[in-house]
Order: sequence, then structure tokens, then C-alpha cells
Amino acid sequence: MDAFEHESLETIVVPRTHDLGGGFEVRRALPHKDRRMVGPFVFLDQMGPHVFHAGEGIDVRPHPHIGLATVTYLLDGQIRHRDSLGTVQDIKPGEVNWMTAGKGIVHSERTGPDVRAAGSNLFGLQCWVALPKDKEECDPAFAHVGSQELPILDGDGATARIIAGSYFGKRSPVPVQSPLFYVDLALQPGARLTMPAEYPEQALYVVDGTLDLGRDGRFEQGQLLVLKPGATVTLAATENRGARVMLLGGEPMDGPRYLTWNFVSSSSDRIEQAKEDWKAQRFPQVPGETEFIPLPDLPGRPVRYP
Repeated sequence: MDAFEHESLETIVVPRTHDLGGGFEVRRALPHKDRRMVGPFVFLDQMGPHVFHAGEGIDVRPHPHIGLATVTYLLDGQIRHRDSLGTVQDIKPGEVNWMTAGKGIVHSERTGPDVRAAGSNLFGLQCWVALPKDKEECDPAFAHVGSQELPILDGDGATARIIAGSYFGKRSPVPVQSPLFYVDLALQPGARLTMPAEYPEQALYVVDGTLDLGRDGRFEQGQLLVLKPGATVTLAATENRGARVMLLGGEPMDGPRYLTWNFVSSSSDRIEQAKEDWKAQRFPQVPGETEFIPLPDLPGRPVRYP
């Protein structure tokens, strides 16, 4: 069925898959040639699922960000976050790491030594949320919110955890800078839940299982489904298997954004300045870290979204 035949779906994105080495795969749903942004969400990666043997893990060396907030949410495993504010924070499943880059921050993401020694699983998602124009140059900040602090909608085989923003009449304590929602929905076999049209731009990402959208069809894991404006859909798991779905979106951004490497801004000149600042090592450093990711070869001007 072509996209224009769907009652509720505007775009169906099948992410690109990248092997980062050793079979550790990342699926990138945003940005995509068919859809650059959903609300303020300009980037969505699925990490894993992957099994690290004893002595193995991830080592994302220090790298910079501007003009965005990074959102890390795990379904399995553990990651140690360090940043140039001096933060050292392990994140576990169901918790939220929300890092506001603002005018500039540097961070690393690694498997902690104890977890690395024992071996571990890793499965999760990372998002970038573009900041409003009046917040792009704010001071950087970091917030960690535990799983018990996040509001939950629970009933009839459906459990929705509000990761960030406001949805289903509940609000997360995560400090967001614009109207948005990000929800972890678990459906037991045969369970159903209606996704209301609370925001102009809404999407859902199938993390696990098969999602049944009735007349719009069934969708397997690893697909991003962008809803038509104003569409209300009923999400259902199949009778023989549950489903895990991330719901996301928000108000449209206050103008286009430019994106290059790890930088997001409403100004292409600001991104060029950030590139020069990183090459000259004018960004703050992460305490206790000596490595860093060099600026890659980035020909041409930043890409304009949308």
C-alpha cells in the first residue's frame, strides 16, 4: 500500500542501518530523505539490541553539540555519560538523560568498567531535540530523571511512560524547552490504545513486535510512522505477541534548522563557527577525558531542514 492510500499515515520511514563495528548496529530514522523533522525532533537513532562479551563495550569519545538537547533512553543495558559540566552519570533502562547543549557542550558515552568486565546487553534510543531560537544559545545543562519519577498511564494491557513533555494528560518532570511529547508504550498481546491528536506533528517508532493500525495496516519493528496532521489512531499489538512503540512529536519548529555533524542551529553561520571552534579546541573539555573525535571532513554548507 502506497503512503497516499493510508488514512492516517503521511510518511513511512524505513531507517538506514549502520554497523559501527563488531556487529553493533544503529538504525537512523531521523533525519531521512522522506522526513527531516517531527516537531522539534531532528534526530532519532536506535542502538542495538546487541550483546557485548566480557571486555567489550561502547566508547564514544568526547564530541561537541550546539543548539539542541540530546535524549538518551535505554530499554536494556547501561551507559556512562560524562560531560564538560563535570557530570558523571550512569543511565539504566527506564531512566532519562536530557542534556541541553545550548551554546556548547562536550560529552562522552562509554560502557563503565564494571559493566564492561562482566559483559552486557545494550538496546536503546537516542534523540536530538532542536531548541527554540530564543534558547539556542542558553547555558548548557544536564538533567537525569529516574524511572520512578516518570508518570505512567497503565490499564487494559497498555503501559505508557511519559519520558518527556506532556501527553495523555500527564507531564514528565524532564525540563523541556518547547511543547513536545516522548512516550514509551508497551502493549501486551491483543492490547489496544488510542493515540490522540494532541500536537500538530506526531509520529510513532516501532521498537519491538508488530503494530496493528487497523485499516492502515500492520508494521514490523524498525519503522517510523509519521501521522497526518489531526489524525487519531488506535495502536494494537497482535494476539500472539506484544509490541513496544515510542510516540514522539510536538509543535512545529519556529523556522528551519541547519544540521551538520553534531551541530543544529537556525543559523548556518553559527554552525560554521562551531566547526572552527571545535577544530581549534575552543569548546570546554570533559574532566578526566583526554581523547576526542576530530571534526570530520564536511564539504559544503550545512543541510537546511525541512
